[in-house]
Amino acid sequence: MTTRLNPYLNFNGNARQALEFYHSVLGGTLNLTTFAEFGAKDSPDADRIMHGMVQTDSGTIMGADVTSDMEYHPVSGCSMSLSGDDADQLRGYWEKLSAGGTVTMPLDKQAWGDEFGMCADQFGVPWMVDIMQPQQ
Repeated sequence: MTTRLNPYLNFNGNARQALEFYHSVLGGTLNLTTFAEFGAKDSPDADRIMHGMVQTDSGTIMGADVTSDMEYHPVSGCSMSLSGDDADQLRGYWEKLSAGGTVTMPLDKQAWGDEFGMCADQFGVPWMVDIMQPQQ
């Protein structure tokens, strides 16, 4: 296996819902493992996700819940980014990711020629979508 760079998101008890949502948006394969499945079945965190991932042809998103004794810190200072030239696919992702979230910059034509938008999804994860224009 070659080395891969993957985003790994932390959640506060809703990793299952978030990763199921990303799977519904992006497709691919969803794998979820709880703390109970790794031997902590009597823990207050038994049903939390110890490790999960959505694997797609475009990349992989990984994520997990923090345990109840850990301090949770929401995602800040970075964004998930989707880019390419398949406008219909990217607009579809945008519609699903921004629904129920907060749009910080509407998906619209920008000065550099691309369509670009920014939002935070319903789980508070920041996203950027860039629909690249064909090179002249």
